[in-house]
Amino acid sequence: MPNNPLRVGIVMDPIESISAYKDSSFAMLLEAQRRGAEIHYFQQGDLKLLAGVAIGRSRRLRVRDDNDAWFELGSFEDIDLGDLDIILMRKDPPFDMEYIYTTYILDRAQAAGALVVNRPQALRDMNEKAYTAWFPECTPLSLITRSMHEMKAFLADNERIVVKPLDGMGGRSIFVVRKGDRNANVIFETLTDFGRQYAMAQKFIPEISQGDKRILLINGEAVPYALARVPSDDDNRGNLVLGATGIGQALSDVDRSICARVGPVMRAQGVIFAGIDVIGDYLTEINVTSPTGIRELDTHFDLNIAGRLFDAIEDQLA
Repeated sequence: MPNNPLRVGIVMDPIESISAYKDSSFAMLLEAQRRGAEIHYFQQGDLKLLAGVAIGRSRRLRVRDDNDAWFELGSFEDIDLGDLDIILMRKDPPFDMEYIYTTYILDRAQAAGALVVNRPQALRDMNEKAYTAWFPECTPLSLITRSMHEMKAFLADNERIVVKPLDGMGGRSIFVVRKGDRNANVIFETLTDFGRQYAMAQKFIPEISQGDKRILLINGEAVPYALARVPSDDDNRGNLVLGATGIGQALSDVDRSICARVGPVMRAQGVIFAGIDVIGDYLTEINVTSPTGIRELDTHFDLNIAGRLFDAIEDQLA
């Protein structure tokens, strides 16, 4: 492992816009600072390639666990990203071409010596909805298509389905549709842009009433507790930002079996930190871009998940 202090970069959305008390990126920053790290803060627009070299317009960052004043930023300086020990890629979706271009820059930083969490190639390969297709034995019946006709046929066969875009987050544009719903056609038209873009449909899982479980994987190993996000009375979606209630619970036997199937694949692909979503006994999403849930699980079970994550990262640097 490099001599201390570690030089840690983070690429994220504007730090002034986060809710520090529940933000997983912020939990990582607090842990990095606790370990004496030198922290460099970037937004996407601060990164560039010059003559093949990944460069970042950095500001030194200090953080404190204070919901009213949680950060201090220094002056701008240009640094070679490859000189950092670790780069935490924590930019939230949408997973668009700008996101992909950013991963190209991070590829060059990785080639120059930085450990990027998560590996840029894996970020490109593992769309959070579509990558569940690599584990069909763990998932509800799913369809990815541009065809409105196929969506309608899927609904007819399955009576009640969930449809969603492939590039969203936080429950955006997710619909539950029942057979006979007269809004179904317009929903399928909207999500597929009249057959011009792919969208996903999944068979509805009634156990959503018991919560959409977020399970965190660190280098392929599951944190032994899940955060079940139970939808509010006026919404189908298990997203905390949309009013769902977070309930901590131990992993079930089925949860652990899903983790045993998914975890080794994550580890082999260089995904040090992932969040999988499980409803009932089914895997529904694999989140590798900016998984959340750290602070809620820490609070429920007196954990230090970011500490465990940094232990795994430092093992990679050893």
